Amino acid sequence: MEAHSHTTPPAGGPALGSLPVEPLLTAEFDVDPGAVYERLRGTYGPVAPVGLLGVPVWLVLGYTEVTEVLRNETLWRRDIRYWRARAEGRLPRDWPLLAGYEVRQTMFMDDEEHLGSRRTHHSALSPFQDARSPEGWELRVAVARYADELVGMLAAESGAVGFADLGAQYTRPLLLMVTTKLFGCPVELGDELVMDLWRMLDGGPDSGPATARALGAFTRLAAHRRARPGDDLTSYMLLADPRLSDEQLGRELFMNAVYLNDITGNMVLNTLLEVLRGNATVRRSLSAGQLGETVNRAALANPPVANMCFRFAARDVRLGEVWVRAGDAVSPSAAAAHRDLLALGSSHLVGSAVSTRAHLGWGAGPHQCPSAARELGGLIVTTAVGRVLDHFVRAELTLPPDQLPWRSGPVVRGLRLLPVRYELGAGVTAAPRRTTPSLNSATSATTATSATEHEPRGLLAILRKLMFVGR
Repeated sequence: MEAHSHTTPPAGGPALGSLPVEPLLTAEFDVDPGAVYERLRGTYGPVAPVGLLGVPVWLVLGYTEVTEVLRNETLWRRDIRYWRARAEGRLPRDWPLLAGYEVRQTMFMDDEEHLGSRRTHHSALSPFQDARSPEGWELRVAVARYADELVGMLAAESGAVGFADLGAQYTRPLLLMVTTKLFGCPVELGDELVMDLWRMLDGGPDSGPATARALGAFTRLAAHRRARPGDDLTSYMLLADPRLSDEQLGRELFMNAVYLNDITGNMVLNTLLEVLRGNATVRRSLSAGQLGETVNRAALANPPVANMCFRFAARDVRLGEVWVRAGDAVSPSAAAAHRDLLALGSSHLVGSAVSTRAHLGWGAGPHQCPSAARELGGLIVTTAVGRVLDHFVRAELTLPPDQLPWRSGPVVRGLRLLPVRYELGAGVTAAPRRTTPSLNSATSATTATSATEHEPRGLLAILRKLMFVGR
């Protein structure tokens, strides 16, 4: 497929490029994106024209319309070659988000090409999803051990009572340690990789070089594992599809690194934030011992991907109250759509353990995260959150919630840091500081246990007692 023909807009439906648009990424959006979504919806309805770093796109705000776009793959395409503005050469060559969209990998494929790539991912991820397999068991033990080790490093550096940034000192290194092990990296990944992923997603001025650096690193990893296969995701991807070139596999690893480090990391921090800021529905699920449901409720209140990657209309179509022209780019907004769900009220939705799964944190439709990836991501998030709640007998924000610094880019709304004042439980052992985590040591069943195999303690136990007293 090289290009697509695009029809003229239907009568009464003005072309996107002819409409006045207001820029989405403003100072107001940085501070209160919810207010911007509400104003856009009040002006335009569930679909609004906005300017994204100088390029007009449709922002889809309503839950019904968002799920329609996500689920109808025939009408709403992921392949960037459907994008009219790109096909006609109307995108600025240095448009900051273009570098990420030009990386051809599973997220930006359609039809059989997409299905074939998903099958490869599912086959490669399945051993790690199954807790009964050696790979799955070892990964679960490792995630818990890494989390305990990082909390122990806090104890060694700042003492049993002190201050910490749960982003830089816990979540980011934890996800890098997991990525290093899961991908079979010969050397430990550094924080600079996370920064490059941020630069790509946030559309900064150096997003192109950052994307190239990350792709280069993962392409080299693919070549390394082709020569020296192991029990890791990279090797299993090659086993599932030996036809993958080093460049193709590097692009897929790049995508997985984005989700594992940035998206999953955002879900960890957003869940911890909702607990610490006192979100009643989130804390209620903790009191019931439902850690997975706690994550669901936090994702509903604060999704890790605020505005999802573009879809492109395959033909002229009515969406909400506007005509979307064939080849137009639409950005489904999970953050705006979730406001519809929350507006239904806790008695109808938020109080239900089943209906909170309607959140779009993992996407929806044919391009949602594969089931094996969702299971794996859920395991990492619940373990990371659970370990904090176990080890911290007290934790409170050192900034008011409305003063926390956010990355309010075109895709994610993630915390730059999560500063807390903490008190650790008596059972935490101080770990020596290390410049890089040791990821190749043998795993012992006697020294690490699954996050679900011990009684609640620490902050989690205290929260449950408080919720019980408050009933």
